[in-house]
Amino acid sequence: MMMKQRDSLKHVKRLVLKVGSSLLADAKHGVNTVMVQRLASDIKALHDKGIQVCLVSSGAVALGRVQLGWLDKKLNVHEKQAAAAIGQPLLMHAYQQAFSDLGMVVAQMLLTKDDLRHRRRYINASNTSKTLFSAGVVPIVNENDTVVVEEIKFGDNDSLGALVSTVVEADLMVMMTDVDGLFDANPNGNHHAKRVSVVDSLTSDIMAMAGDEGSSFGTGGMKSKLDAAQMATQSGIDAVIINGQQEGLLSELLAGKDVGTIFIRGKDRQSWHEHWINHLLPVSGKLVLNQGVQADINIMLEQVVFFEGDFDKGDCVEIYQDNTLVARGLTNYNAEDMRKLLGKNTHDIEGILGYIDLDSMVHSDNLVLSSKV
Repeated sequence: MMMKQRDSLKHVKRLVLKVGSSLLADAKHGVNTVMVQRLASDIKALHDKGIQVCLVSSGAVALGRVQLGWLDKKLNVHEKQAAAAIGQPLLMHAYQQAFSDLGMVVAQMLLTKDDLRHRRRYINASNTSKTLFSAGVVPIVNENDTVVVEEIKFGDNDSLGALVSTVVEADLMVMMTDVDGLFDANPNGNHHAKRVSVVDSLTSDIMAMAGDEGSSFGTGGMKSKLDAAQMATQSGIDAVIINGQQEGLLSELLAGKDVGTIFIRGKDRQSWHEHWINHLLPVSGKLVLNQGVQADINIMLEQVVFFEGDFDKGDCVEIYQDNTLVARGLTNYNAEDMRKLLGKNTHDIEGILGYIDLDSMVHSDNLVLSSKV
């Protein structure tokens, strides 16, 4: 079964390659030009085989740190933005030179989560990437760190890679880092730790294998990679973690060799609407219910026993029962109306508010259950 799952990678036609800061930024010299040149060579080899690659690159903030001498400094938001403004052109110059030497053209795409929350901008980003692919150009994507604020931040470039994979309609997302994959124990402290080759489902036991520590340059550790893998597989995209320090591993992966850890795409794929609610919209509040939720059944006023947040109609809220997140959804009433309705019944809505828009608090069409959250 494992070989069959890995053999499927031989048929990949479009992939997103996410590369971590620890591979691209050198504390002494800035850009790790050897790594950049190797990436360009690997992508050129794939391009020659008819495989399209979108590169999601970390490193801008890290390179800015080097230039400013801020290696050990804890940066505030504006300092990170300044570092990114310095590091981004350095990074792109290195890529442009390395790919140009191989006769290839690259293009820069800077994104924020806000770009992907809006349907039209999401489609524009998708269409731009497809146009670049058709022209034989390699899109290089990074979060727009020079303008991003916490509310629109992806969180780390692992999640950015997963979201970009859906935007460009990739078959595979590869997270290239400085470890061999997911291990069943910490390999730094346990010599008996074994690499997990294939993950069919990201269960709580699998998620527990991750630690929270990242490199000195990066923002995410193994947990962020598992979160990104979950995001990708829910969207019908296989995900892989491989060690970018080992030359030739990407080609071995796509040849079906047993390298890294592969996460198999989910059987119950999310629709774009579910993906939008689950991964892109900001959470504006919280509803607490006296019973669980079911697919295709609306959440009614009688189920809501408590709520938090200052949300508007149509905002995304998290839905809990017994301190457990059971769903996310779009609310049909704002917080001000909810305060007036709490503890009442559905037939009271019109008499209390003077109107009734919908008789449910959250419609089942706008509900994503916890199995997909």
